[in-house]
Amino acid sequence: MSDFDYRQKAWSAGLIVLFFLAWELFCLMTGMSDLVLPRPSQVFVTLVEKFPILWPHILQTLATTMIGFVLGVGLGVVLGAIIGVSKTAYDTAYPLLVGFSSIPKVAVVPIFVLWFGSGTVPAVLTALSICFFPIVVNIATGLATTEPELEDVLKALGASKLDILWNVGLPRTMPFFFASLKVAVSYAFVGAVLSETVASNRGIGNVMMTASSNFNVPLVFAGLFVLAGLGVALYVIFSLIEGRVTGWATRKNDVITT
Repeated sequence: MSDFDYRQKAWSAGLIVLFFLAWELFCLMTGMSDLVLPRPSQVFVTLVEKFPILWPHILQTLATTMIGFVLGVGLGVVLGAIIGVSKTAYDTAYPLLVGFSSIPKVAVVPIFVLWFGSGTVPAVLTALSICFFPIVVNIATGLATTEPELEDVLKALGASKLDILWNVGLPRTMPFFFASLKVAVSYAFVGAVLSETVASNRGIGNVMMTASSNFNVPLVFAGLFVLAGLGVALYVIFSLIEGRVTGWATRKNDVITT
């Protein structure tokens, strides 16, 4: 990593610290009530004090999110591949997927509760239903951008449609796929927490709902910080994997001088 990259990361970290300092000073200077906007220091103290209690709920939310996310990715890849290679499937399934994704998921949670009862299953299904659509769209888009000339050449060499899909189409979708993963994982957290606030007695969503009803606003913000931290951590992990797998598709910013 170059000195420029280190300076850039240090600058970014400094801006993040400056944001929290400005938040702290704003609350102190304006005398902001804790019931409206707690100071970051109060939120961090609450997070440390309540962490033993929060830890099982963090694991619950992380588990339901990741299960729903993995299932959503699997479903999204399969549907995206089918839609991307078949004009009939595209014309049939795509409008249905757009219509389903347009439905507010808060309206779907009661249906999942009616079918499966309250608890983990509705949270997993909500996470799945809200995160698979970006996967479908990006996989289908990646397959659709494969050059027809390249497909014609491979067919002339005796390659089947499955060979073209496996050896050319899917590798070409990797940049689209990883871009969608970073979006989908944040959607999965939204879906899991949404379900936990409505139909569960465990998870960060339930903790935040209970804290809100008790006017414990610092604990609500502590839950938000936990969710933000988990989302950022998974985003960084996928970014690192993306750099390893799709480095060939990344524009290099370093200028080589002689």
